[in-house]
Amino acid sequence: MPLIITPDIAIPDDELEWKFIRSSGPGGQNVNKVASAVQLRFLLPINSSLPVGARNRLRRIAGQKINDDGTILISARSERSQDQNKRDALERLAELVKSAMIEPKIRKKTRPTKASKERRIDTKKRRGNTKQGRGTQSWD
Repeated sequence: MPLIITPDIAIPDDELEWKFIRSSGPGGQNVNKVASAVQLRFLLPINSSLPVGARNRLRRIAGQKINDDGTILISARSERSQDQNKRDALERLAELVKSAMIEPKIRKKTRPTKASKERRIDTKKRRGNTKQGRGTQSWD
């Protein structure tokens, strides 16, 4: 079943690889027997479902989670059950992709208005007069 990001974008199963490993931490004997930790690999180089801009932003956002070959590695080991760790890894990948889908707004250059320039100079003059009034006074 594909990972659905938005109604029109889904990541197919063939672009995801799973690896189950033994987890450290609490769990008693269960930790020694069951591979409950999950490593999810998202094969970004073969991805065709995401737009090019989103893929580029995803590479930038992923940071240390991205390997040299371009795959994104997400590890989940906080829960004791493999199924819960699997769900956690999928949710984290979905959040990462959703944040990459948001296009940054391009800043438009603006120039200050004449009135704002005048207000700025007026406040500077007022401040200068205030400071000048603090100087030594002559008693003549």
